Amino acid sequence: MDVLPLLLLVAGSTAVAGAARRTPVPAPLLLVTAGLLVSYVPGVPHYTLDPEIVLPMVLPPLLYTAAMDSSYLDLRAQVRSVALLSVGYTLFATLAVGWAVHLVVPDLPLTAALVLGAVVAPPDAVAATTVARRVGLPSRITTILQGESLVNDATAITAYRVAVAAAVGESAGPLHAGAEFLVASLGGVAVGLVLMVPLHWLRTHLREPLLQNTLSLLIPFAAYALAEYAHASGVLAVVVVALYLGHHSWQVDFATRLQEDAVWKMVAFVLESAVFALIGLQLPLVVGGLGEYHAGQVLWYALAVFLLVVATRFVWTYPAVHLPRLLSRRVRAREPDPTWKGPFVVAWAGMRGVVSLAVAFSIPHGVHEGGSFPYRNLILFLTFTTVIGTLVLQGLTLPALIRLLRLPGRDARAETLLEAQAQNAASEAAEHRLDALLTDPRNALPEPLADRLRAVLERRRNAVWERLGTVNPETGESVDDTYRRLARTVIASEREVFVALRDQRHIDDEMLRDLLRRLDLEEAAAYREDE
Repeated sequence: MDVLPLLLLVAGSTAVAGAARRTPVPAPLLLVTAGLLVSYVPGVPHYTLDPEIVLPMVLPPLLYTAAMDSSYLDLRAQVRSVALLSVGYTLFATLAVGWAVHLVVPDLPLTAALVLGAVVAPPDAVAATTVARRVGLPSRITTILQGESLVNDATAITAYRVAVAAAVGESAGPLHAGAEFLVASLGGVAVGLVLMVPLHWLRTHLREPLLQNTLSLLIPFAAYALAEYAHASGVLAVVVVALYLGHHSWQVDFATRLQEDAVWKMVAFVLESAVFALIGLQLPLVVGGLGEYHAGQVLWYALAVFLLVVATRFVWTYPAVHLPRLLSRRVRAREPDPTWKGPFVVAWAGMRGVVSLAVAFSIPHGVHEGGSFPYRNLILFLTFTTVIGTLVLQGLTLPALIRLLRLPGRDARAETLLEAQAQNAASEAAEHRLDALLTDPRNALPEPLADRLRAVLERRRNAVWERLGTVNPETGESVDDTYRRLARTVIASEREVFVALRDQRHIDDEMLRDLLRRLDLEEAAAYREDE
């Protein structure tokens, strides 16, 4: 196996993603553009987006990290909106786009058109939430987009399998298709419910952080594989497990949480970068299969499908927002009256991504009666152009649209105030607990050490309040910013001395590593890295 192409893909995509952080362009869009440009450079290896790798090996960890970072409580509060988009809209888009494409493309069978509809139905998880977080969308909209992206892949993949079965001659009719959809969906949730408690028990009873993190890396693949083996939705199994584990992650050892957070951030960064670069790199392969079509003809089809995909999201979103209010007095009393701006942003944030392409590439080449799958190459091309079109047009314009609509973003000062109040309550409880412990002779400490514990609690209590305080006119820093900068500088001085002592052979490398680890933990406690 030649590993050089894989190394080039990972190195190149991560470099582009790193550069994107210094530009106003979202990383997914820049990666896709780079892939498109590089795809025709002489000497660049030919990369094929293999669904046998992407779906079981790339999709589960990306879903797992997204679900672990999501709030179960926030998602539960928005469950109606999330369900209407992730299930209702995905099925609606499958049927509406499929039926319309069947009318637009001459001789395209309805079953094949429905396959295309299912393939392009689910918006991408990473693309929308990346933009949402970067431009500071209201938390409710961000939660809805996150929740939709966690579940819609399961809906689309199940709908795709039903449509493919009908196209190749395996389906037994609409009732059978509906039963298959329910079995796959409920089965995926059931597998997740069965796995989540034992996996959490293992995470809380393993005492070695390395073993705990090894288990963490295996969980999404195991949940996906077991659900697929049971002919259920692997996507839903991963999401259910991850939401439960994320909600109870506070019960896991702190060393495990620190390692796990760093490991999964790196894994997600590498995978997200590679898959978006892969989207652009598919251009030669997709275009190469269109020999029997005229350029003007396929471009018209591509434009029609793109417009249908965008239009169906608007057609679904506004009724999904307003009809529950019209039909339910309880909804009207509980939820504020939405303006037209929020649904407009949700409708426009419908960028498609790698799942659509991976599923399209998994379309079988033949049917049961013999012959090739009808219009397979055209479906691949239309999926590719829809993904590129939504990423480019919607991805580029979404930040400007949000700024133009002047949606109220997150109130940083109000959030800091809430954080300070929470920290104050926690510090007071900890101080009372410390005082009670120190009265026990078994916990006797010299007064300087007891004062040090109290000082740590006081420092933690004051740190958040200081972020709300005055700014240094010389540096533009808050008191807390200055404290963290000075703490890092002092710790860096200690680190330099330890290294010099090692170089002079006064201490060995093993002792150096222990000393540096202590400093690293102190620095992490003194300074919270900006995300």
